[in-house]
Amino acid sequence: MSAGVASVLLVASGCGSAAPTPAPPGTPLPTVAPSISPAPSATPAVSPPAASADAGAIYDAIEQQVIQIRGLRPSRPVPRQSIDQAELRTMMTGEFDRQSPPDYVAANERLYKALGLIPADSNLRDLTLDMLSGGVVGFYRNDQGKLYVVSKTGLPGVGERITFAHEFDHALQDQNFAVFKDQDGILDQSDRLLARQAVFEGDATLLMTLWAAAHFGPADMLAYLALSADPAAQAVLQRTPPFLRDLLLYPYTTGLSFVQATQLRDGWAGVDSLYRRMPVSTEQILHPEKYAADESPIRVDLPADLAAELGSGWTVPLEDTFGELELDYWLRESGVKPATATSAAAGWGGDRLAVARGPSGAWGVVIDTAWDTAADASEFADAANQAIAGLANPARVSSPAGTHVTVLVASSQDALLALDVIFGATGV
Repeated sequence: MSAGVASVLLVASGCGSAAPTPAPPGTPLPTVAPSISPAPSATPAVSPPAASADAGAIYDAIEQQVIQIRGLRPSRPVPRQSIDQAELRTMMTGEFDRQSPPDYVAANERLYKALGLIPADSNLRDLTLDMLSGGVVGFYRNDQGKLYVVSKTGLPGVGERITFAHEFDHALQDQNFAVFKDQDGILDQSDRLLARQAVFEGDATLLMTLWAAAHFGPADMLAYLALSADPAAQAVLQRTPPFLRDLLLYPYTTGLSFVQATQLRDGWAGVDSLYRRMPVSTEQILHPEKYAADESPIRVDLPADLAAELGSGWTVPLEDTFGELELDYWLRESGVKPATATSAAAGWGGDRLAVARGPSGAWGVVIDTAWDTAADASEFADAANQAIAGLANPARVSSPAGTHVTVLVASSQDALLALDVIFGATGV
């Protein structure tokens, strides 16, 4: 997984857990128009109980309601647990540290700082844990087959109930498809993982929206919307670098649009079919017609002996893919106008990135990109040149060589030259 998935969701997709559900982002529930309106369950809408002993019965009822809407059957019971914020922080920290090698996290941090996406004096581990611990309201762990709901009271209020519906859908996904098992241990195909995440989070977000429409009364809906004004949750999002925040929210917004379009056209059976042919790039999520056409990424290979070519003392702790989504976000965050950034990223064909570490603190970053046409390559090169103008370290963008453009950033002019000797055409 790339810096994006590695830093934001190392405790999530691909690492033993389905991605956590963030707190309400300050907007109403998405407006959806399902192809078949969900019929209300025989179990009526319920209000929060007066005693925790009633919580189990309420969650049992929600399980049956979710099964009815989603049309998937569980093959085994799904354990559940209510936890508080302190327990959430402990669990997020434990998972992050268990599954995130320090060198790998450091390389991701270097990439983000090199591209100007997080402050130079920040710590990526701390940023990630603060964001997840302060902004997550529930998660499902596929390695345990268990779901967790974050609650201040331990009782199923409106936030806990809608979160439970979302996470129980993840359990159904896990028991009916191989979506989580298939991505375990993948650390170098971030763009592909982000595409997969858009499917299972878009699915669960659509499901919980339909569930709320069928089982929330007006008072419930008002109470849920009020949660979006929670100052603590809003403060967490506000102090999170926009790039990390956008990556956290993308599968619940862009992923929802992708899955909803499929569900409107083909029903839940069409959504099920996505799991049998998962999208392979964020390009396919952003441009569903490319998924329909089965347009796969262009393969881009970096030199197998890149560290040796750079010289004595160099290592390459990170190789990954960046993808259209992250390139778009990078251009935007680097001062390129949003419409220009989106257009420049839209011709993406494929890429490969590497972070190299050298002696005496030297480092270098390379993003080697391939584009659908020479015109797309030129458009990206123009936008990338705008983006690197504000970077703190030496950087260059190659003149387009047909459909290829290379972005280099380094700790010094000497390190930049070492990269340029290998990749060339940047004019260093």
